[in-house]
Amino acid sequence: MKTYTATPADIDKKWIVIDADGVVLGRLASIVANRLRGKHKATFTPHMDMGDNVIVINADKVQMTGNKRAEKTYYRHTGYPGGIKSRTASEILDGAHPERIVTMAVKRMLPGNRLSRKQMTNLRVYAGAEHPHEAQAPEVLDVKSMNKKNTRTA
Repeated sequence: MKTYTATPADIDKKWIVIDADGVVLGRLASIVANRLRGKHKATFTPHMDMGDNVIVINADKVQMTGNKRAEKTYYRHTGYPGGIKSRTASEILDGAHPERIVTMAVKRMLPGNRLSRKQMTNLRVYAGAEHPHEAQAPEVLDVKSMNKKNTRTA
């Protein structure tokens, strides 16, 4: 037996569209991160960008369990002394760029290296239901039907 290692010629990238309406954020981010890395493929090679191109629509309608929407805090720093800023998840979701919640969740589920930064360029997140990637003929991945825990009913 020899260990299989993919070459750039072996990589087959697909386009996938995921509807985030009513889907729990962490479960969505986990599925998207696996698709971006290519871990769902039998030919997965850790040091290669094997993942698919993922389009997430309706990111503003993503759900959170418990009181996370009101209590989960996202921090950033301005770079100046005492410059830490914080916003809750509801402030971000109700603000101008609600797609950043999904982007941050997926980014934080990937390893922090050069390869994962390259893989993040294969993620497109949109707050609404429209996306400009119809020419790529993306396949629909139904995250809601994978597991009943993927959706929140409240």
